[in-house]
Amino acid sequence: MLPATTAKAMNGYASRREIFGWAMFDFANQAYTLLIITVVFGELFTTVIVGDRGDNFRLANFLWSLGLAISYLMVVITAPLCGAVMDYRAEKKRFLLISYLATVVTTAMLYFVEPGYVIIGLLLIVLSNYAYSMGESFIAAFLPELGPPESLGKISGFGWALGYIGGLFAAGFTLVVLGEASADNFERIRWVGPFAAGFFLITAIPTFLWLKERGTPQPRGVSYRHIALKRVTSTLHELRYFKDLAVFLISLLFSMAGVYIIIAFAFIYGAQVIGWDESVRNIMFIIVQVTAAAGALGFGWLQDRLGAKHTYQMTLALWVLAIIAIWATPELTQWINEQFEVQWQAQYVFLVVGCLAGLSLGSSQSASRALVGLFSPLEKSAEFFGFWGLANKLAGVFGIVMLGVLQTLIGLQASILLCVALFVIAMLICAKVNERRGREAALAWENTQ
Repeated sequence: MLPATTAKAMNGYASRREIFGWAMFDFANQAYTLLIITVVFGELFTTVIVGDRGDNFRLANFLWSLGLAISYLMVVITAPLCGAVMDYRAEKKRFLLISYLATVVTTAMLYFVEPGYVIIGLLLIVLSNYAYSMGESFIAAFLPELGPPESLGKISGFGWALGYIGGLFAAGFTLVVLGEASADNFERIRWVGPFAAGFFLITAIPTFLWLKERGTPQPRGVSYRHIALKRVTSTLHELRYFKDLAVFLISLLFSMAGVYIIIAFAFIYGAQVIGWDESVRNIMFIIVQVTAAAGALGFGWLQDRLGAKHTYQMTLALWVLAIIAIWATPELTQWINEQFEVQWQAQYVFLVVGCLAGLSLGSSQSASRALVGLFSPLEKSAEFFGFWGLANKLAGVFGIVMLGVLQTLIGLQASILLCVALFVIAMLICAKVNERRGREAALAWENTQ
């Protein structure tokens, strides 16, 4: 009898080594998400590079949200077009390499952003986050080829879990060697860009060594632009055959708007609203990574038993609880102190909330990626994941701009409740998705080609 990895490889699926290589891209790029967007550079940009200009950081928060929104809008415009070309020319790996190198270079250049260099900082965030986000869509496009439909939840969950472990390693180095994101520590913490770039550069090497390009390239004949526009136009006409995918992408737009708000503002919220100490911020680093990895693995396993749709809905319910807990942390702490005559600090209660947020983060991202994989025909996987990227980043534009404007009017704490509405709307829309019908539509399309 053949070993499982060999048998799967002969059936067209990936070996364990190839799946590990694919997942290592999640391990590698988590350094960018965590250190640049979520924790270190976001806080550094708002509190030091722009700073408090007498408006309680509202201008800084708005500029940060504007930079992210612009980069996401660029993804919205280009991701489906690139996906169409990648499918037609079987060049997913080539496009992935380009986005990877662009992310590395622009992230390393963040070293040159000093206090007051607001425009340069914004430009580099737009470029680096655009390159990173495109790579996120490109690597996801390989998922449907890696295993049978009943295993995609576990494979996606493994990738996300490995990613959070990568984030834990990156965060550990930052905490020990680079220190806090403050003006006094600026000369050390400015190295966070080059470190994140180097971490990504080195640890993603297994992806390019072991991940295979399975498609068959079609003759070019015409320009990439012509190929992209023709295939995307064709796919838009064919979306009527993929109604469940289309409905799910609408649901995803709302849910990911909430997720991107949390990714971009959670640690800014901790600094500005909770007022945590450096040691507590460091503990939150670890808590979020460990619980997110556990959520991705646990819900990935659960997804292959309960179904991707039901698992995804469970993760949205978790998010609603997490956001309410984040918003209520100061008041909840005060109530506990009054009722039980203790002197707890809000920053320690916020650590408990971080566990719930971490579980929600890992599980929801894994479940959504696997569900798109189930609904995607293999010959259009890159293109459909381009639309997944479009929905994701359009959500980023929508959510982050809304929060950026809202927090200038009513403050960051009250604005965070916007996420509750976004997750509830996503749950209601997702209820209309039929998982079995969506998978059957993908198979039926493949059989007609």
